[in-house]
Amino acid sequence: MSATVMQLSARMRWAARTQFFASGFIFATWGVHIPTVKAHYGVTEAELGLAMLAAGVGALLGLTQASRWIGRYGARATAGLCGAVYALLLAGLLVMPGYAALLGLLAAFGIVTSVFDVAINTEAAELELRNGHPLMSGMHGMFSLGGMAGAVTGSAALAAGMAPQSHLTLVAVAMALAIVLSAQWMLPREATAFAVGNEGFRLPRGALVILGVLAALGLIAEGAIYDWSVLYLKQELGSPQQQAALAYASFSAAMAATRFGGDAMRARFAPADLLRSSALLAAASMTLVLLTDAPWLALAGFAGVGVGFANVVPILFAASARVPCVEPARGIAAVSAAAYLGFMAGPPVIGFLAEVSSLTAALYVVVAFAVALAASARWSDPA
Repeated sequence: MSATVMQLSARMRWAARTQFFASGFIFATWGVHIPTVKAHYGVTEAELGLAMLAAGVGALLGLTQASRWIGRYGARATAGLCGAVYALLLAGLLVMPGYAALLGLLAAFGIVTSVFDVAINTEAAELELRNGHPLMSGMHGMFSLGGMAGAVTGSAALAAGMAPQSHLTLVAVAMALAIVLSAQWMLPREATAFAVGNEGFRLPRGALVILGVLAALGLIAEGAIYDWSVLYLKQELGSPQQQAALAYASFSAAMAATRFGGDAMRARFAPADLLRSSALLAAASMTLVLLTDAPWLALAGFAGVGVGFANVVPILFAASARVPCVEPARGIAAVSAAAYLGFMAGPPVIGFLAEVSSLTAALYVVVAFAVALAASARWSDPA
């Protein structure tokens, strides 16, 4: 391989990593400001859950078009456009004229987020195939690293007294620029368009259904942590918001660290064994979070949950690339679609359960789904 080709390959990998990092940073910024949005619009947990459901419905609509758009335009153009819109919508969270308008904005948020997510995962899958060695865990590690950075900077901005709208606007512009600029170094349109095809959305079948369900289980629980951990520490344990934002940071930092070592772990342990032990750790750590009254212990618990869930997506996405008679990139796109649907479904489910009981009781869903994932781990290897 010539030096020029190697340099281009390295740039493509870093472009994809930047996309994952930006995605995590944007999502963390939304997570940090969920209490801000709740207070600004004066909504209940159920109404907040409905707002998150609007994002989930938008994501479902986006998923029906993601394969078609990527097939027609390639992952580079799709990620660049949808990622930039995803970032810029952050700036509108606190300026909607009312709750109904907020629902519309979050529906649009869900559409572009889901398409962006499928596009960058398709890019990562194709890069992994071209490089001939595991890359997926490291890519998702960048998402978690972005989440940690977004949570920490959000906490710092709140502690410094920065106006929430100023923070949201600054992040929106910076991340949109990062996404658009890095997209220029992604694979050319033909590479990912050919890998995905132009047939539109297709429901997963066979082994992909099982992998999709497992991914949804893990991502429902993970999504609940992303969207509710900050509010949990603030509302249930009485932490100030700048300290509560560290719940997300603790979770994301532990997940990022584990994912950066995840490719080595996947090489050493059988997928089912690694998935089972990881899910049990997540269940035990979340139980600790919900039983303690000490914020510092809850933060440690959230870190344990991050370690537990870190390898769920890389294991299942890698498995989807090995399903017989299915193109690897299409398999990953199908499972990522199911996973993302679970990711968006978790937060509103928690919101509705919190309304009829309490947020603490509702978050036991994370424990239940982690246990279910551990019990089903044997289905994680299609071979």
